[in-house]
Amino acid sequence: MNWEQLLSLKRFGDTQKRPRIAQDETRLGFEVDFDRIIFSSAFRSLQDKTQVIPLSETDFVHTRLTHSLEVSVVGRTLGRRVGKVLLERHPNLVELGYTFNDFGAIVAAASVTHDIGNPPFGHSGEKAIGEYFKTGKGLTYKTKLSDKEYQDLVDFEGNANGFKILTESREGISGGLRLCYATLGAFLKYPKESLPKKPTNHIVDKKYGFFQSDKEAFLDVVSELGMKPKNTEANSFYRHPLAYLVEAADDICYTIIDFEDGINLGLIDEDYALEYMSKLIHGINRDKYYALQHTKDRTAYLRAIAINALIDEAVTIFLKNEEAILNGDFKNSLLDKCKYEAQINDIIKISIDKIYKSKEVLEKEVAGYRIIGDLLDVFITAINNNYNNNNSNYDNLLVNLMPQEYVSQSDSQYDRIMAVCTYVSRMSDSYAIRLRRKIFGNIF
Repeated sequence: MNWEQLLSLKRFGDTQKRPRIAQDETRLGFEVDFDRIIFSSAFRSLQDKTQVIPLSETDFVHTRLTHSLEVSVVGRTLGRRVGKVLLERHPNLVELGYTFNDFGAIVAAASVTHDIGNPPFGHSGEKAIGEYFKTGKGLTYKTKLSDKEYQDLVDFEGNANGFKILTESREGISGGLRLCYATLGAFLKYPKESLPKKPTNHIVDKKYGFFQSDKEAFLDVVSELGMKPKNTEANSFYRHPLAYLVEAADDICYTIIDFEDGINLGLIDEDYALEYMSKLIHGINRDKYYALQHTKDRTAYLRAIAINALIDEAVTIFLKNEEAILNGDFKNSLLDKCKYEAQINDIIKISIDKIYKSKEVLEKEVAGYRIIGDLLDVFITAINNNYNNNNSNYDNLLVNLMPQEYVSQSDSQYDRIMAVCTYVSRMSDSYAIRLRRKIFGNIF
C-alpha cells in the first residue's frame, strides 16, 4: 500500500478524484468530513446511547457521544504526530500539498464515527439482535437467507452497521454522508465480510466490517485506496494504516475513562486509581494529587497523565512498524505491543469485575435484550406482511409508525430485515424503551 493512494480526497459518490493541492486552505477536505458527521442525525443519537452505564441517572458518566468526541480528540493528536514524521519520510506527499493536519483530520473524523453503528444498550444491543435471529423468533428466517446474509444477522456487528450508515444512499441522497475515501478506509477496522469465519492471530480477522447489502460500496472503497487483499474468498483486506490509530484512540479512551467512570460512580475504590495508574505512568506529582480536594479532580489528573503516556506509546509503535503496517504484516493492535500491556490488562480486568459486571449494568442489559427483541419482532413481521399484502390493521399502524426510509419493499427478504435492523439500531436507549412501551400498551 502507498500513502498517496491511501490519502484519497475523493468523496464517496464522486466520479472524479480531488487533488489535495487544489483544496481551500481555510476548510480542508478531510476536515469537512468531521463537520458532516457532527451534524448528522446518526451522530446526535449517540447522546442517549450507552457507553458503560446504561441510562445512568448521574450527570458525569460518559455516553457514546461524549466517548466518541474524546476518542476523536485523542485520534487527532495521534494522526498529527504520526503525520509530521511521515511527511519527513515521504517528501513526495509534501509536494502534493499534504500536511500533518491532514492525517489528524482523517483520524479524528474516523474516530468520531467509530461507534456510530452501535445499537441501543451498548455491546449487549449487538448481541440482542444476534440472539433474536440465532435462538429467537428470527430463527425462522434462516432458510430464506444465504449463509452470508444469515451470518450478518446472527453476528450483527456495529462496525458493519456504521459503514452502512456512512455510505448508504437514500432517495435523493447518493453516497451516504459523502465522506472522503481516506476517512472511510480509516474507519474500517475489520475490512472483511462475515463469512467465512476463519479465526487467525491477525487483528483484521477478529470481527467483520460490512454487510452483504454494502459489499459493492466496500469493494469500491478498498479499490480506490489500494488496500492490500488478504483473502479473496472472504473479500478480506489488510487495514488502512490509519485504522490502527483510530483503534488506539478508542483503546486508550475506554481503558482509562471507563475506569475513571467506575471510580466516580463508587464502583471502584479510589485507592485502586492511584495503585493501578501509578503502575501505568511515572512521574505522578503526589503533592499535587493529594492537594486536589475532590475525587473527580484527582481521577481526572491521573487520567490526563495516563492518556498522554499511551499516546506516546502508540505513536512510537506505529512509526517503528510503518513498513510492516503498509505491507499488512502488523498483526496486533498498537497497544497490544506497548510496554504497558500488562498494566492495561490489569485495569481492564478491574473494570470488567467492578463495572461491566455490576448489578446496575447487568439489570439494564437484560432489559435491553427484551426491548430489542420485541421491537425487531413486531416491525419485521409488519414489514413482511405488508410486502405480502397480508397486513392487518395493526401491521399498517406499525408500518406507518416507521420512518419511510426503513419501510423496504424489496423482493429480498434480507433487505427487508436489514432495513428494520438499521431502524432499531439507530434508536437511542430512551427512545427504544418508550417505543416498546407504547407498542405494547404501556403494560410493562
